[in-house]
Amino acid sequence: MRPIIALDFATAAKTVDFLNQFPDTPLSVKVGMELFYGEGPQVIAAIQKRPQTEIFLDLKLHDIPHTVEQAARQIGRLGVQLTTVHALGGPEMMAAAKRGLLAGAKSAGVLAPKLLAITQLTSTSQAMLNQDIRIPGTVLASVRQLAQLAHQAGADGVVASAQEVQAIREVTPVDFLVVTPGIRPANAASDDQHRVVTPQQAKALGSSSIVVGRPITQSPDAVSAYQSIKAAWED
Repeated sequence: MRPIIALDFATAAKTVDFLNQFPDTPLSVKVGMELFYGEGPQVIAAIQKRPQTEIFLDLKLHDIPHTVEQAARQIGRLGVQLTTVHALGGPEMMAAAKRGLLAGAKSAGVLAPKLLAITQLTSTSQAMLNQDIRIPGTVLASVRQLAQLAHQAGADGVVASAQEVQAIREVTPVDFLVVTPGIRPANAASDDQHRVVTPQQAKALGSSSIVVGRPITQSPDAVSAYQSIKAAWED
């Protein structure tokens, strides 16, 4: 899978302006909460007008199973390729999300998106886990357990730091997706991320795909930044 560009913009206009820099380049992009909450499903339709563009709709569903299933049903109708729930919602909630996606996609005559479960956010440090939110154990052990739970609930993969890929691979099938954010080129600022790796490290650790936002979207030359990261990922 090619690198996924996180479209962390507030408006559809800024999003389209950014994508216009890549007129003939097949892309995978992530639409997160900021953009989707501001523009709604219309922004998905606008991006889908662009050929050869895969969309990862990252809304991180987390609620009671019934509510998540109904929300996932709406997402399933949109024709996106990937979407997310929080694994911390538990197996019943994740299974409900999967049912909703399949039902929504069937009703709209489109392919259902693959379901990824969020394990621990890459902004979560060991100190935060243990001291702030008072969850015992290591981040690694938590991610491993949540990934195993996600697989058992029918998810197609997880979102986790590349630092945890090996542990996830030990408890999930070979085709289970591990999509890794928190990617930063060598010597780049980590911003609010804690468990970061370079594209080369993510590849070596066995990530299925990487998600990169600010190093591309805030670069003065976004196309060159993307091509550099893509080359490092594919090397």
